[in-house]
Amino acid sequence: MPVMTSPIMSESDLREAVTRELPGVRADLERLVRIPGIAFEGFDHSHVERSAEAVAELLRGCGLDVEVARAGGQPAVIGRRAAPPGAPTVMLYAHHDVQPIGDRALWESDPFEPVERDGRLYGRGAADDKAGIMAHVAALRAFGDQLPVGVVVFVEGEEEYGSDSLERLLAEHRDKLASDVIVIADSTNWDVGVPALTTSLRGIVNCFVEVRTLDHAVHSGMFGGAVPDALTTLVRLLATLHDDAGNVAVQGLVAREGASVDYPEDRFRVEAGLADGVRLFGSGRITDRLWTKPALAVLGIDAPATGEAPNALVPTAKAKLSVRLAPGDEPKRAYAALREHLERNAPWGAQVEITFEHDGAPCVIDASGPMFDAARSAFRTAWDGTDAVEIGVGGSIPFIATFQEMFPQAAILVTGVEDPHARAHGPNESLHLGEFARVCLAEALLLARVAQTRSGVNP
Repeated sequence: MPVMTSPIMSESDLREAVTRELPGVRADLERLVRIPGIAFEGFDHSHVERSAEAVAELLRGCGLDVEVARAGGQPAVIGRRAAPPGAPTVMLYAHHDVQPIGDRALWESDPFEPVERDGRLYGRGAADDKAGIMAHVAALRAFGDQLPVGVVVFVEGEEEYGSDSLERLLAEHRDKLASDVIVIADSTNWDVGVPALTTSLRGIVNCFVEVRTLDHAVHSGMFGGAVPDALTTLVRLLATLHDDAGNVAVQGLVAREGASVDYPEDRFRVEAGLADGVRLFGSGRITDRLWTKPALAVLGIDAPATGEAPNALVPTAKAKLSVRLAPGDEPKRAYAALREHLERNAPWGAQVEITFEHDGAPCVIDASGPMFDAARSAFRTAWDGTDAVEIGVGGSIPFIATFQEMFPQAAILVTGVEDPHARAHGPNESLHLGEFARVCLAEALLLARVAQTRSGVNP
């Protein structure tokens, strides 16, 4: 491997450069947060277009060749800068779309007007994942013209909506995206002050189940007691999805034990916001329940609202289900098992219709090798001597499996800007600004260490 001919910025110079760039990086992050780029159906997608253009402008300002690309879905942004002779190329991934805000009344401030409170920046997308974009920008700005590696910045525009066009985008731009290392800045750290490398993620299967017991609503007094209403029937069916301890009771789903990190219950209860007196459900270590076992949740129910419900038996009721799959499971097989369970357990002969929505594969990452050592070294330095924890994540980033398949030789580093208090996807999402500064420094140090690793210099 050729030795690099240009010097790599020192750790002290990178620290100084990141510190210098942080005020501008934060200002640009706030500008991104103000754009309500939601890729879900029913929202104004012109904001997603605005968001993509804003990201493209940021990358052009870093000296990258930039294009806004799409493959039938929302716009992604691809920025490229060629590697110096003998240097590797690193792909930096993030996404610029955000989740819907949900109930506006639950937000303490305008979701799309960033506000700092107690060292945290509040706003939808402040953590997930516009801070991921800005961590990439911060590292690029810190190096300026002295970037020691080639970079491909890939910023997706519909990750929160399922990444439907991502595989087509990757296929169409595969040669441009080819990299030695892929940094996916869309995960979390173990705690404030403790960095993490994510080495496994659960998969996902979402579907709808609808039950029918009547052709039309009927008087609850005239027919109640003999005719099962659909809502009671649906509730009874949903209750079969868990055993008495709260474990998922769908036969055939993969479940394992052996998570490498413990999660103290008192800390978990606080970070989850569990109400007083509510017991955890499921069995085994908390990290096993979150990372290596399936989880099943009812996300919503279509039925008459309580304030409008007449004294009538409901003929149909519908629920949305979400199953998180343990690493090692397969989405299509898991959906078949769930479908079979729902059809077999339909109470009182009710008609049951199951409709598939979407799925995504789980993944496991082998975090060994020089690029992962470079990441650990960078994190240890940025967090003042604290080693990174290897964690699983209960959430899903299905496209990681796609990256593994399409770029099998690349080391995939799943990092992130979030912490357990970030409340991504929920009301009052926020970014810890002190941790964000460490993330930015860590990414700059990582690029330097990757260059040093490939050039034969001891990082």
